[in-house]
This record gives sequence, structure tokens and C-alpha cells, in this order.
Amino acid sequence: MKRWLGVALDSLLPPRCYACGTLVDRQGALCGPCWSGLHFITAPSCMRCGYPFEIGLDGHHMCGACLAHPPAYDRGISALVYDDASRALILGFKRADRLELAKPLAGLMAQTGRDLLAQTDLIVPVPLHRTRLLSRRFNQSAVLARALAQISGTSWTPFLLERTRRTPSQGGLSRAERARNVRGAFRVQPKAQAAHALKDKHVLLVDDVLTTGATVTACTGVLRKAGASSISVLTLARVVTPGQGPI
Repeated sequence: MKRWLGVALDSLLPPRCYACGTLVDRQGALCGPCWSGLHFITAPSCMRCGYPFEIGLDGHHMCGACLAHPPAYDRGISALVYDDASRALILGFKRADRLELAKPLAGLMAQTGRDLLAQTDLIVPVPLHRTRLLSRRFNQSAVLARALAQISGTSWTPFLLERTRRTPSQGGLSRAERARNVRGAFRVQPKAQAAHALKDKHVLLVDDVLTTGATVTACTGVLRKAGASSISVLTLARVVTPGQGPI
């Protein structure tokens, strides 16, 4: 029955590439040109933050940034490089209300982060401040986290972390300014913590884009204080900064 319903839906609404609208062979797929335009992050990469290396390396290596300043989280992975191709998808998803992109985008994240998901007890999205949530109408990180939970069968909660103050946009800020901007901006919501005891839990923190890591670092700190034994980070995309390669 499910198969026949799918055939009927495809006849009424032919499947189209979720990036450009070109006809494709199945729902929720990218066409060949759009797929080849995305830059997926694969090995070799930093064993701590997932930064992609341009050259092949033997063994496990850390990037220069992680060697100089190890991140607060235990491990980070991103599916895509944040560039023109991925930016168009991400902005379409979170600013053009294209919620139908959540499942295929989360699918890319699940494929890249399958090892992290296999070790995860609880998926937690980076929260929006309530005023920004009202204006945007949804939290893109929470929508991705829910889709990841559905794909992987892992527990999740959208309310564990709370943004206690509305911070200015991080756009255009330096690494140090971003860190100051979000310092003290998050807390673990007491009622949610009671429902989801964090002691000895392996938490997967989900966001759409990793830039300097200031936001996930701030979230990691409060999760660690609440008792989480490990915190990993999974994002859809990340900014790749020249000069962050292996040392």
C-alpha cells in the first residue's frame, strides 16, 4: 500500500531536485549537477573538530586550531563545506520556510555522522531565543535534530537547552567577539533536565552551521556542568578557514 501511495504521489507531484527543481527519479533527491556542486567533508580530517585536510595523512591528526586551543566538545563532524552551493540550501531551509528540506538535509548529516549517532543517548539542538523563535516561527536546528532522531531512532529533546538572552547576530564578529557574545547566554532548562537526566549521558549537539565554534562551545559548557559524560557536535555545514590545516 505504501509503495502504491508513493507511485500515486509521484504521478501527481513528480519528484524534483530539492535544490534547483529539476525532475529527478525519487522524492527528496538532488539532481546530478547539484549533487556534484556540494563539497562533502570526508577523510582526511581533524580527529577532534572534523576540519577537512587538503592532503592525505596517515593515522589520526588534529588541525592547528585544535592543537592550539582544544575545543570544549569531544568530537565534531560536519557534512558539508559552507560555500555558495550549501549556503543556498541552508538559507532556503531556514529563511524561506522550506521545511521539506529538513529530512534530506538531515539524511546527509546522518550519513556523515553515523558513528556519532551510534554512540548517542540524546540529541539536543542549539536553541534560539524565544523572541527570535517567534519571528522566525521555527528553530532550524531543532527541526534538523528531530529529523535526525527519526532517521536514527535516537531520543531527542528540543527544550533541554535554553537561550536566556537574545544575543546580537554573530555575522561579522571575530572569533573573540563571538565567544564574548554568547558567554553566559545558555542554560539547561531545569524542568527538562529533570525529565532527561544528563548524568553519564552521551549528548549529540546539533546546529546548522559551525563557524568559529563559539556557540557550541557555550552550549557544551552548560551540558558538561549538568553531568553529560561526553558532548559531540554534528552540523550540516562548517566554514573552512585557510590556515587551519594540520601542523
